[in-house]
Amino acid sequence: MNSPATSTHRNILTVSQLNRTTSQLLAEHFLSVLVEGEISNLSTPSSGHLYFSLKDANAQVRCAMFKTQQRRLGFKPENGKQVVIKAQVSLYEPRGDFQLIVEHLEEAGDGALRRAFETLKRKLSEEGLFDSAHKKTIPALPHTIGIITSPTGAAIRDILTVLKRRFSAIPIIIYPVAVQGANAKYEISKAITLANEHQECDVIILGRGGGSLEDLWAFNEERVARAIFASSIPIISAVGHETDITIADFVADYRAATPSAAAELASPDQQEWLTRFAQLEAHFHQQLQRKLAQRQQALAWLTKRLQQQHPGQKLHRNSQRLDELEIRLKQAMLTRIRNHISLIETKSAKLWQHNPQIKLNQYQQKQDYLNQRLLTVMQHKLATLKQSLSNHSQTLHAVSPLATLNRGYALVIKKASGQLIRSTKQLKPDDIIETRLAEGRFTSQVKSLN
Repeated sequence: MNSPATSTHRNILTVSQLNRTTSQLLAEHFLSVLVEGEISNLSTPSSGHLYFSLKDANAQVRCAMFKTQQRRLGFKPENGKQVVIKAQVSLYEPRGDFQLIVEHLEEAGDGALRRAFETLKRKLSEEGLFDSAHKKTIPALPHTIGIITSPTGAAIRDILTVLKRRFSAIPIIIYPVAVQGANAKYEISKAITLANEHQECDVIILGRGGGSLEDLWAFNEERVARAIFASSIPIISAVGHETDITIADFVADYRAATPSAAAELASPDQQEWLTRFAQLEAHFHQQLQRKLAQRQQALAWLTKRLQQQHPGQKLHRNSQRLDELEIRLKQAMLTRIRNHISLIETKSAKLWQHNPQIKLNQYQQKQDYLNQRLLTVMQHKLATLKQSLSNHSQTLHAVSPLATLNRGYALVIKKASGQLIRSTKQLKPDDIIETRLAEGRFTSQVKSLN
């Protein structure tokens, strides 16, 4: 037995430390796990959190889902429901209980698929993909039938058997696809698109044999539903048995209870068409006989008329009629020509009356006359102005200062200001004055004033 002194050197953990360390190790090792099991011991306290056990045939584990994580729940958790959880592995430290902290909870198996089915069904219905207005008519006598299904399943054998019995002459194109599994939805939608691109068939059977909801799930995929809706070729859905309903059944133009029923719907009855052809042949034969009798009767009547009217006589009458029409045509042409000549002469006379040369001659004479008048008026006006100028010149000369200067007078101007001197009062001694005579001028200085 170890002594107390020795015990102090050992790494002894408290219960809290142990639980905390264990919780950290679990969180570090299990970042997030997906676990499937059945709900039991479900508890919903007033806090809004969920507490339950998740169990299978051999074990169980406690689980806690907090209120904040429940907003994305698409169903109501109940005891006995099979679910898949996404959770953090943890340890409830106060009690040392191993537990899962649930982050996401969803139904497992058919429950989840049913919920997804209803959700997609509601969504596509609201978008109008199920509306009857979009449904296309199946051709009564298709040229080619397309089949989209598994090439190895029982459905293809049933379809081919029915088609061979119903109308073996119709060509068939098989578009092989997987009808279940992860890639099935891609192969089915691609086959629908390919058939529409090639336009080799005018009706398509889309189907497979029966199975579980999970087996038929490819026909509940949104991708497949939208491919069916986008198809310009009518599509008959034949998925599973009569009790199996898929999204493809709602979107397709027709829904058949089984693949064999789809083949019946897509193909005409060969015997019915043969009977119809026989009836049409008999009716055509009767119509042909009736038309032939009518034509024979008409031929006999025309032959009789031809015998009554010899072609030579008709040719003579037509020749005479032709001569008569020729004479009338010549007369009509001569009359028309004379009328046109008369009309041209009348128009020419009217046009000559409006000949611009006549007007031009008149305007030219008027211009010559006006030019002559203008010249006469101008000469008279110049003579008048010339006489007036002579008179004014004489008058101006008479009153001109130069005439006064010629008589011995002079003009005296003050040099500095240019002022005309009329009185000695305008001058003072030493002023410079300029005297202008009849011929020339001179400058002088005032010495004295009286």
